[in-house]
Amino acid sequence: MTNNSKIWMDGKLVNWEDANVHILTHGLHYGGGVFEGIRIYNTPKGKAIFRLQDHMVRFYNSAKVIWLNIPFSMEELCEASKTVVRASRPEDDYLRPLAYYGANPEGKIGLNPTKMPTRVSIVATHMGAYMGKEQLESGAKIITSTWEKPGNRSAMLNAKICGNYINSVVAKLEAVHRGFDEALMLNADGEVAEGTGENIFIVKKGVLYTPPLSAGILEGITRDSVSIIAKNKGYDIVERSMTRSELYLADEVFMTGTAAEITPISYIDDISIGSGKAGSITKELQKAFSAAVNGKDPMYAAWLDLV
Repeated sequence: MTNNSKIWMDGKLVNWEDANVHILTHGLHYGGGVFEGIRIYNTPKGKAIFRLQDHMVRFYNSAKVIWLNIPFSMEELCEASKTVVRASRPEDDYLRPLAYYGANPEGKIGLNPTKMPTRVSIVATHMGAYMGKEQLESGAKIITSTWEKPGNRSAMLNAKICGNYINSVVAKLEAVHRGFDEALMLNADGEVAEGTGENIFIVKKGVLYTPPLSAGILEGITRDSVSIIAKNKGYDIVERSMTRSELYLADEVFMTGTAAEITPISYIDDISIGSGKAGSITKELQKAFSAAVNGKDPMYAAWLDLV
């Protein structure tokens, strides 16, 4: 694949084809790394990165959880992100910062990463509509995965740790192999947690409900953005545990995430949600969110970092 974009690696821009890692990289073998997914939007004032500071705060917090020392300041990584976007293709709309334990300088391999250097990279690429344009407009069809989310005692679920996501990968594969768009994951208590890479909301009688952090979910930045927008529109947001059958009986269900943005859910386990189409509140929030991220609502201008 020919790509003239540049990738930021360990303090400098390199050509796309030169962004390589050693085969003994610790993070490759054991999942010892952290990452972020950040959207890039075209605004009337030019390209902008959505909630860059908030994403970088979570990036550093995730690294802290696995004792990974990032040898760059937050200001340096924010500026590096802007540099990458400036060097990206016009269609690139997604930014991926990644920090991970590198290769042992002595060529040794093993679980202990103490002597491993920290490697950091930032790349821009094209994401588009994560589950598809039709799903974004009309609704996605999902299943409840047979795989459950790890419990809070077995995984650090509030951090975006690379190794954590193998659980999501197999759940996603299960959904795709069965002909669905996405998977819903339950936690060890049988309660609703989240999607493979998205938070989830239900709408019932005009009130929005979403699982709490204690359910074993990631504290999503899009989840927070949607909650703020919904509250500003007068909706009540309730964080509480919920069951799988509550989703079946909801008026509306939608997922949120950097990749998914706000994606309505039309069917779960072949059961139609509401009318089986995107609901009116979901559509209202989609429209408001789109205005915010594309720089068309001054109320949320602080969420955008122009490059």
